[in-house]
Amino acid sequence: MFHFMRRRPRALASKLALSVIALSTALATPVLAAGKTITAVMHSDLRIIDPIFTTAYITRDHGYMVYDTLVAPDSTFKIQPQMADWKISDDKLTYTFTLRDGLKWHDGAPVTAEDCVASLKRWAAVDGMGQKLMDFTASIEATDAKTITLKLKEPYGLVLDSIGKPSSRVAFMMPKRLAETPADKQIPEQIGSGPFKFVASEFQPGVKAVYVKNTDYVPRKEPASWTSGGKVAKVDRVEWITMPDSQTAVNALQSGDIDFMENLPYDMLPVLEANKEITLEVSNKFGFQTLGRMNFLYPPFDNVKVRRAALLAMNQKDVLDALVGNAKYQKICGAFFICDTPFATEAGAETLVKGNGMAEAKKALAESGYDGTPVVVMAPGDVTTLKAQPIVAAQLLREAGFKVDLQATDWQTVVSRRASQKPPKEGGWNMFFTNWVAADVSNPIANLSIGGQGKKGGWFGWAESAKIEQLKDAFVRAPSLDEQKKIAADIQKEAYEQVIYIPLGQYLLPSGWRKSLTGVLDGPATPLFWNVDKSE
Repeated sequence: MFHFMRRRPRALASKLALSVIALSTALATPVLAAGKTITAVMHSDLRIIDPIFTTAYITRDHGYMVYDTLVAPDSTFKIQPQMADWKISDDKLTYTFTLRDGLKWHDGAPVTAEDCVASLKRWAAVDGMGQKLMDFTASIEATDAKTITLKLKEPYGLVLDSIGKPSSRVAFMMPKRLAETPADKQIPEQIGSGPFKFVASEFQPGVKAVYVKNTDYVPRKEPASWTSGGKVAKVDRVEWITMPDSQTAVNALQSGDIDFMENLPYDMLPVLEANKEITLEVSNKFGFQTLGRMNFLYPPFDNVKVRRAALLAMNQKDVLDALVGNAKYQKICGAFFICDTPFATEAGAETLVKGNGMAEAKKALAESGYDGTPVVVMAPGDVTTLKAQPIVAAQLLREAGFKVDLQATDWQTVVSRRASQKPPKEGGWNMFFTNWVAADVSNPIANLSIGGQGKKGGWFGWAESAKIEQLKDAFVRAPSLDEQKKIAADIQKEAYEQVIYIPLGQYLLPSGWRKSLTGVLDGPATPLFWNVDKSE
């Protein structure tokens, strides 16, 4: 069943050797190196570099290096000016954003309001909060070179929260010529106005991505706080080194060959904790939700009865024990909108959190009309936080009576392939697993995967539910928090009824860095590389 995960000694040795060769190659040719350089092993290889095209976090992280935002949240959750300040009319229907002085694109051209309007429209075409904002928007236009005017059809309290949200599809600003690229196509070049520039000539997918300090960037004067405040680049160069073998990466961190490792393997934490030269910290204190998503377009999961059987078969504890295996860092939670938040409820999650639904799953599957269609499950083996879920889920699905085709791949292939609406036999898929930071799923509007838009504007899997969309509209119009809580609970009940996705628990993830690094920021969208200094 799990033959593709077994490691023979010779294969393991070869893999480690290749990792070392890749590391030495990546570090040996710093074409533009000057001054201080941070070398980092991120949670994934970077391949897709358009932060609007995908929700992948590695692409979001790339976005923060290159691009900037109009507004952004600080550590108190308050939205602050970033590229622009704003005023709101007395009737709450007009938001006027004014760009600050000194903003330039990386090619030297000035940032204009027209650029930002085009950027907002491209982002809003595919982002859940952006789509909902546009439902309430009468017009958005550049009224002069520095002024963006957004007019609403009716008051909408999430305007700033939507434009300033820290993850996953962030409203990054880019030049108009790039922002006019359809959202389902990738932009042809990486030109932003952020604190670092992308070095296209050194980009080697599978090896490294390189960023250099943008010497023309004018930071805000406020202290850096989450994704707001002064984005001061204190080093000259940042290199993201691809190193899929976690043992090799840990060894490189301990030896000082790399400075930063985003995702530390839980089983190696005791060794790292004993190293006085390394700082271990959970930068994202809000943690992650891990989940399984089915494809609603094709059998067998186009049948809601089959989806319910699959839900009944799932067991959060089995998944979390395999993924984390440390009670300090994992939490069983059936809330779609994150436990210990205003919209948390366990309604509909009984078997999932208790792990006692297998007998019912077998019965439900037998009664569903399931005809033995193979379930194509994509199983990436190169990301620490995504290896366990598909393996455990495949085992549980098989136990329930499903025929499962578990396909070993890498995460960037999953990121590309999950966007395909082709049938599974033609390179499509039936199920994949991913993780959301808590900030991305903490309410029904932010939670992109709770949507029911189907093939038109829906998230991968293309779930369709008119009822959920109606409830979301009611949520944003609700006059009080108590009413919002009631509606959020109704949305969760419908999400479980339709099996929009399967929440598989929450977890925290520690990062590690050499003590030569200082100023590492925390927040719901980390890591960030501005404000970070390096002692020689």
